[in-house]
Amino acid sequence: MAHASWAYTISAFLENTILMVKRGVELANLPPEFFEMMARPQRILIVNIPVKMDNGRYEVFEGYRVQHNGALGPYKGGIRFHPEVTLADDIALATLMTLKNSLAGLPYGGAKGAVRVDPKRLSPRELEELSRGYARAIAPLIGETVDIPAPDVGTNAQIMAWMVDEYSKLRGYNVPAVFTSKPPQLWGNPVREYATGFGVAVAAREMARRLWGGIEGRTVAVQGAGNTGAWAAYWLEKMGAKVVAISDSKGSVVNKSGIPAEDIIKIYRAKAQTRDRSVLELDGEKSKDPSLPLYMDVDIVVPAAIENVIRLDNAKLVKAKLVVEGANGPTTPEAEKALYERGTLVVPDILANAGGVIMSYLEWVENLQWFIWDEEETRKRLESIMANNVARVYNRWQSEKGWTMRDAAIVTALERIYNAMKLRGWI
Repeated sequence: MAHASWAYTISAFLENTILMVKRGVELANLPPEFFEMMARPQRILIVNIPVKMDNGRYEVFEGYRVQHNGALGPYKGGIRFHPEVTLADDIALATLMTLKNSLAGLPYGGAKGAVRVDPKRLSPRELEELSRGYARAIAPLIGETVDIPAPDVGTNAQIMAWMVDEYSKLRGYNVPAVFTSKPPQLWGNPVREYATGFGVAVAAREMARRLWGGIEGRTVAVQGAGNTGAWAAYWLEKMGAKVVAISDSKGSVVNKSGIPAEDIIKIYRAKAQTRDRSVLELDGEKSKDPSLPLYMDVDIVVPAAIENVIRLDNAKLVKAKLVVEGANGPTTPEAEKALYERGTLVVPDILANAGGVIMSYLEWVENLQWFIWDEEETRKRLESIMANNVARVYNRWQSEKGWTMRDAAIVTALERIYNAMKLRGWI
């Protein structure tokens, strides 16, 4: 999708995202100038971060902070540390955050940050220096009422702790609300560790109730055993489902008798410490193919790894009746169309994996007021918001002939953003 005024390369992920927004604008009968505004971010910051490596030499890492749209409130979105990150993909992710925050009813716009780095090859000291350097570099454009970052792929609560500490040093006092998903000991909330996976499980449960009358006894395959996938498996089991397959970058394990969620969580936590652990240690049939769970004969598939894993060329291999997107953009538009034609329902990422940003909002509210909710109360608030969002999107989808659930979610999100921009006088 070439456009003369775009000064950056358009990746396949960004092109799919822009096409999705365009379709949503057209379905909602919103003006074309609104699409032109939504197709571009409001601000892009590109930074270079020098880090003194353990060998004494300096290495310079490129980073970004994309602020896509702030009509609904402060920008909000995660920070990704990944060796293959691009500016175009960061723009796509920031666009999805705008939609996700709007759909969830949060008082946030959308943003995303990234550093092109493989965090696994850095020592703890190098990782801390990079994290603090990135926080310093983006500090002029963030703040507790301006832009509130959080973790994403390759980052975690410890990295948020370093960043909030660095930002607080720049301000001269503690500023807990500028970053979310911090450790509980440092103004965080214990629910945040598992919030995204818990939200995915709630979305799956709510859809299972509508499709089958309940989730109890339903079989689940999870692609990706990171934070989202591992905790989705854990909470799905708690809700009565049976996880029979799970994978990570090293391969997959299948056990039709069920894979104990506690074992999955143990591996996930061990991987965070030693980095060389794998779900292949779990009992069951092993495969070196990380995509195997996508093709299992199960009721529910949860793609919880990276984008574009379900494509037109492999969509015919997906047997599940319900796909609940834990990752961002795991299903291409062409694949989604093919799945719907075969009777497979896709719960879109901006709905299914919003548990993390909803929990970040709850943590932010606590931090702004120096207030504390306990874990159970916080989880109930998160569960209620997720369940209400699923109901709203499902009902909208049912009322519109020929739409997908993604169409219903995007139109609902875009209408809220458009109304805010119109009331502000932006359009």
